[in-house]
Amino acid sequence: MPGYVVTTSSSAICPHGASVSIVSANTRVKAAGSPVAVLNDTYTVSGCPFQVPVGAGTKPQPCVKVQWIAPAVRVRVGGQPVILQSSSGLCLSVEQIPQGPPTVVMVQPRVKGT
Repeated sequence: MPGYVVTTSSSAICPHGASVSIVSANTRVKAAGSPVAVLNDTYTVSGCPFQVPVGAGTKPQPCVKVQWIAPAVRVRVGGQPVILQSSSGLCLSVEQIPQGPPTVVMVQPRVKGT
């Protein structure tokens, strides 16, 4: 599915509204002045407020990272598939429990991929 290319300047959130920061090892390929995000980059979630009920109380179960499942099919940077605004992924807790899909809120408006 086509979509705009995600860069380190793009904004993404977890299903609970916490922000996702993107740290890329890619230093060569840029879109709109920022490095393009690829599958093996680090996607860290910070400030997720999610909690699950446990007995009479709750247990914090925040999203801590994003794992992308369906990146770009045709576009690669350094041999790695690029992440698109339309890519599918899962936010995971510390215990690797899926919490839901991330939402890419803002991307650069120039480069598209499939």
